[in-house]
Amino acid sequence: MRALLSVYDKTGIAALGRGLVDLGYEVVSTGGTLAALEAADLPVTAVSEITAFPEILDGRVKTLHPRIHGGLLARRDDPAHLSALEAHQISPIDVVAANLYPFAATVACPGVSLADALEQIDIGGPAMIRAAAKNFPGVVVLTDPADYTSALDDLRDCTLSTERRRALAAKAFAHTAAYDAVVAEYLRDPVEWPPEVTFAGRLTRTLRYGENPQQRAAAYQRLRAGEPAPTGVCARVSR
Repeated sequence: MRALLSVYDKTGIAALGRGLVDLGYEVVSTGGTLAALEAADLPVTAVSEITAFPEILDGRVKTLHPRIHGGLLARRDDPAHLSALEAHQISPIDVVAANLYPFAATVACPGVSLADALEQIDIGGPAMIRAAAKNFPGVVVLTDPADYTSALDDLRDCTLSTERRRALAAKAFAHTAAYDAVVAEYLRDPVEWPPEVTFAGRLTRTLRYGENPQQRAAAYQRLRAGEPAPTGVCARVSR
C-alpha cells in the first residue's frame, strides 16, 4: 500500500503520516512535506526516488510523471489497467493528502508582483487531487486536515465506505474549483465581461432556517483575489 503526502498546510501531517506507516503504508512525499515527515522521524520516500527523475524548475515539476499519475488513475477493477501498471513497474497509490498554496492571500500582500503571483499558481497539487478524486473508488483523497483522524480510523477499521470516499472526492473537487476561480478572477481583465465566470465561497456558519422554517440555510463568505492576507503568508511556500 502506498500513500502520497504533499501539502502546503502541514497541520496534522506528521500524525497522518505516522498513522499510515502504522497501518503498513509506504509514505511518499515531496519538498517541504518530506522535510516535515523526516523531522518527525518517519520513514518516507522522496517522489524523485519513485520517478527516477529529480524535482526540477524550482519544484515546478516533481509529481507530474506517469509513475505518480498512473498509480493514481489506474482502476483497481480493470485487469488491463493493473496489467499496465505491472508492465511499467508502477505501484498503485491508495491515499493522497494534498492541499493548495494560499493564492488569494498571497496576491493580497502589499506590492506583490505578477511574477510572484504566478509562482503561487499551483499545478501539480490540483493535478494530483483531481486524479485521486476521479478514481475515488480506489483512492482516498484528503484535502482538509480536519478529515485526517476520521479517515485513519476508517482505514484502520476497514470501514471506509464508498459514500465516504465519494464525499471526500466531492470536497476535493470543490477545493480545486474554488482555487481556480480565485486565480481566474485575479488574471482576467476587470473591465471586460468574461464569457464564463465562477465564484468561490467558504462556509462560515449554518443558519437555523432559510426563508421558511422548514428550509435549511447556510452563510458563505466569498473568496476573492485581494482579500487581506494573514500574517506570514507573503513568504515563499513549499509543498
